[in-house]
Amino acid sequence: MYALLLAIIYVAFISLGLPDSLVGAGWPVMHQDLAVPVAFAGILTMIIASGTIVSSLASERVTRRFGAGTVTAVSVGMTALALLGFSFSPTFWMLCLWAIPYGLGAGAVDAALNNYVALHYAARHMNWLHSFWGVGASISPFLMGYAISAGHGWSAAYLWIGLLQAALMLALLVSIPLWGKVDRERARPTESPDAGAAPDAAPVGPVPLLTALRIPGVVLILVTFFAYCALESTGLLWAATYLVTERGAPPAAAAMLGALFILGITAGRFLAGFFADRIGDRALIRGGFAMIGVGALLLALPLPTDVVGFVGLLLAGIGCAPIYPAIIHSTPASFGARNSQAIIGIQMAAAYTGSTIAPPLFGALSAVTGLWVLPLFLIVLVALGIVMSERLNRLVATRAA
Repeated sequence: MYALLLAIIYVAFISLGLPDSLVGAGWPVMHQDLAVPVAFAGILTMIIASGTIVSSLASERVTRRFGAGTVTAVSVGMTALALLGFSFSPTFWMLCLWAIPYGLGAGAVDAALNNYVALHYAARHMNWLHSFWGVGASISPFLMGYAISAGHGWSAAYLWIGLLQAALMLALLVSIPLWGKVDRERARPTESPDAGAAPDAAPVGPVPLLTALRIPGVVLILVTFFAYCALESTGLLWAATYLVTERGAPPAAAAMLGALFILGITAGRFLAGFFADRIGDRALIRGGFAMIGVGALLLALPLPTDVVGFVGLLLAGIGCAPIYPAIIHSTPASFGARNSQAIIGIQMAAAYTGSTIAPPLFGALSAVTGLWVLPLFLIVLVALGIVMSERLNRLVATRAA
């Protein structure tokens, strides 16, 4: 039963990644067809991010009311509807309207699934599941490229992925009773050996937002998550441009090798799953931030070869890999399962805030200083993440003593 539901959740994580890279992959053609400036992509992403933040903050109350299975199915249905709406939208303002359910669905399913896995499954699965998100995020650009090169147009890619999401929604609807069975099985004294473990998991009622924020250590983990997602999103957006302008790499090579960052994240999460249970979430977070710092330093070295910079980019991606899953998985242990859904919802909001604010903030900074500051920008965020996470570790250790 645990294994069957876990397989469904793995597919759901692929579904989470599928829409995430569609706008970026298709926008060079989309903005021409829609007759809007290139910069209008920022409007779309801001609407999506805003909806995601709102639904993340509301996820604890909604998930306790309807259950993780129902919330996941309905949220995937909302994203499917939004993607299908994108495929039939001839104007930019219609895309903006469909971006609302797009963001609302993404935030709710992200928070619900992450908390469910943190409570029910071991750390290795959290890493592997987020690796599957990377698989979904990597598939979409290829589908978009094929749709455009084959003459079907960008709308075909949205249609195909929207239909995939709709099929997944149907599978999730059928699986809803299974989620309830796993919850009841987990509530028994003898739990599945694969459960994520949280002794106070029985839900009592929603935890108000202000109450969750006042729990000692919550602000520390929110700043840690903000710092991590800020550096990840900044690296994803600006790495290729940095390689061209500061390292003199050919644009085509920089575009391909810039993918080393996300490939490092995806592969790193897969590899981390094999030893996550043995070394623990805290060591994964600490080691991940340290490796990002090393990668950023290599990226900054003014050497005559680009190889060191490319290696630094790959190391930074591998370092990023375990941090997000480890932060989520450690939440029930750090703050109690009673509070985990509320806190993970706030963490998702902090994550999307960081990933929304940091790239344009760096863009404004680099317009003044130059793109050479990218490694330094990443190192500052690494330092912030390490300081906050280590303070939380000491607080949790003191509380347990």
